[in-house]
Amino acid sequence: MTVPSTHKVAFLVRHEDRTYHFETKTVAVPEISPRDLLVRLSVTGVCGSDFHLAAGHLGPTCDILGHEGVGRVVKLGSAVDPAFVSVGTRVGLGWVRDVCEECYCCMSPGGEGRCMAKLCSGLRRDGTFAEYAVVPSRYVIRIPEDVPDDLVAPILCGGVTAYKAIKVSETVPGRWMLISGAGGGVGALGVQYAKSMGYRVIAVDLGDVDRKREYCLKLGAEAYFDAREVDAAKIQALTGDGAAAVLVMANTGKAYQAALEFVAPLGTVVCVGIPAYEDKVSFHPTLGINKGVRIIGSAVGTRQDIWEAIEFVQRGAVKPAVETASLDDLTEIAKNFGKTSGKFVIRLGNEATGQANGA
Repeated sequence: MTVPSTHKVAFLVRHEDRTYHFETKTVAVPEISPRDLLVRLSVTGVCGSDFHLAAGHLGPTCDILGHEGVGRVVKLGSAVDPAFVSVGTRVGLGWVRDVCEECYCCMSPGGEGRCMAKLCSGLRRDGTFAEYAVVPSRYVIRIPEDVPDDLVAPILCGGVTAYKAIKVSETVPGRWMLISGAGGGVGALGVQYAKSMGYRVIAVDLGDVDRKREYCLKLGAEAYFDAREVDAAKIQALTGDGAAAVLVMANTGKAYQAALEFVAPLGTVVCVGIPAYEDKVSFHPTLGINKGVRIIGSAVGTRQDIWEAIEFVQRGAVKPAVETASLDDLTEIAKNFGKTSGKFVIRLGNEATGQANGA
């Protein structure tokens, strides 16, 4: 397969006033090491964390962000066995691009995403806002052929994040699950996954109440509450004793504070949304002592979690709401991010289609 010498990328440009924009540039296609793969990307999703990175909230970054890429292998490193992965293999590129496979986290079930030596897209490896990207062969994520490009990309971060949060809650199906931030990209996927997994879903969000209520109820929520008006009494009136699990996908301290009031005895609060660092949450230890409440964090997922999350899309149980765009649209998307409940997917070159690319 012929690989060109150059490709298009969206290059992050930061300004002195801490604002930023993206410029579409033509640069050299990256070289690969003996154990790497070169992937021609067909699409890449756009995630809110891309803009947190661009704003410098997580420290220094690469110039090319993005971490929801789908494409095909076009070149193998000299040490990669073609029997393991071959040219033409359909793969995904998520937030985690490589792990050490040796530390305590990597050796713990479901712990590879906590590896302290991991490489992350946009932080220590160039991301997927590009036509070509490099993938370590040992961390390749194979993608089934029968799922459309546009629907796979959002699952590689947003979808698996929602799915994994539900898993780690360890809540018995049939019980109430409250999702805070349910009208956002990750939250809306969470509503679909929770409904498909047998939970009774309560959606909570802010702003544009009528639209978000209609949207969340259509996705499978049994009830919707405006975050500015809901209180523990209303949740208890609906559920009896509170929600067995509260998944906080909103990124405010107020959402977390409310979650501690909404959760039922012996319930679980799952931390997903990231508030500003100065936005602290306080609670008294009796929350755990008297009510037996667990508070646990969840971030993206493992390769196994990604495959499981994609399976829901594969059988039509979950369908991301997608708006397509191009690399040239990234700056405008960044300015208006959060005003839509769907996920933006950028089509790269002429590779992507509404169906699985190349299938």
